[in-house]
Amino acid sequence: MTDFVADQLRVRIYENRAAMGEDAAKMAADSINLLLKRKETVNIIFAAAASQNEFLESFIKQDIDWQRVQAFHMDEYTGLPENDPQLFGIFLKKRLFDKVPFRQVFYLNGQATDHQAECERYAALLREHPVDITCMGIGENTHLAFNDPHVAEFNDPRLVKVVDLDEACKQQQVNEGCFDHISQVPVYAFTLTIPALLEADQIFCMVPGAAKAQAVYHTLKSEVTEQYPSTILRKHAGAYLFLEKESAAKIIEEAKQLSTLNY
Repeated sequence: MTDFVADQLRVRIYENRAAMGEDAAKMAADSINLLLKRKETVNIIFAAAASQNEFLESFIKQDIDWQRVQAFHMDEYTGLPENDPQLFGIFLKKRLFDKVPFRQVFYLNGQATDHQAECERYAALLREHPVDITCMGIGENTHLAFNDPHVAEFNDPRLVKVVDLDEACKQQQVNEGCFDHISQVPVYAFTLTIPALLEADQIFCMVPGAAKAQAVYHTLKSEVTEQYPSTILRKHAGAYLFLEKESAAKIIEEAKQLSTLNY
């Protein structure tokens, strides 16, 4: 495992996805258990994506007092039928929420017809139960949750909003096998905003896979700007970025080239 710091973001690179997921899960569990020594409950935001699979598989095996943990999920499509397998709430229910006995799980309602009311309802829950930890990934277009570059606001006054998904984001859903064709991907989704995600004292960001290599490079090397939403992670003192060799490929290659030049 290789580790370094980019601004305030602590970065770890592992040999493979399994090692990455296991270590991230152990670190998250340690943080939860430390918090539970001084708090009655811990509130956590979770992402629903294939990039989280190894982390979630290991996370549910950790020794945690789950009945003192409450869960949120960070985004949800609008307009899909209830119990549709593409729903992010269903993804997390199958892989996490049904696996361990959380005290409470707070779901975004993708079937809500009054979008503003649903945003306000979920925002009120976030204010009532301030988030301690965010477990997340980064999109191929560097989005955080569904904060794609064209709608990302680092100083967003809202905690939850409805956004339209950009083409790169929709194509990623197809690439990951969630939909057969881009035309099937919903146009709109609920998302927690960037300030809502970064409100957590600690952020564990798991980003495996070759398809994320360019996004990882931007995250660590580009200017901190809403054009690349994930760059804001470099300004969070409690954030960790977990990578493996494929997702870190461009960073590793650049480091090798610089080493050769310096030599």
